[in-house]
Amino acid sequence: MHEITEITLDPEKNYEIVNGEPEEKEMPGARHSGICTRLARKLGVFVEANTLGEVYQEASFQIGKSECVPDLAFIAADRIPLEGEPETKWLIAPDLVVEVVSPNDFYEKVSAKVMEYLAVGVRQVWVISPENQTITVYRSATNITAFPPDGELVSEDLLPGFRYPLSEIFRQPVKAGE
Repeated sequence: MHEITEITLDPEKNYEIVNGEPEEKEMPGARHSGICTRLARKLGVFVEANTLGEVYQEASFQIGKSECVPDLAFIAADRIPLEGEPETKWLIAPDLVVEVVSPNDFYEKVSAKVMEYLAVGVRQVWVISPENQTITVYRSATNITAFPPDGELVSEDLLPGFRYPLSEIFRQPVKAGE
């Protein structure tokens, strides 16, 4: 006979559900947040101007037994249900997931998350490395494009015409008086 144990989650922490089990999601730092905000602004303006769909920051997606909360996500307009955005979490996989690597993230864990997203139908996963100032775009386990620090992020197959220099994504805030 199996003993059932009840898990008490700390209400002060954020969690994702991975394969039915709660997993603490690290609170993002200022650098992480700045990168997400700059990319969300640029991506949001582009998506809206071209009527491509919607961009979401820290939205919850129920995908099988997992409840994922990517840093950014995009859902194409033709996949948004007629009733619109759900009150709570999305029950569909996004078309694009953006994950910013935190200082405490392990390669294996990030890689597993990318493969899980692709397995449930996410068309692209962008992994952003603030430390290396690079972005890696995964379309499958073998279709991978890496953009160097002096490069420009493009995604012609998913977001035709979208271009954003990595130097802008990773830029430091302008100080007062400069």
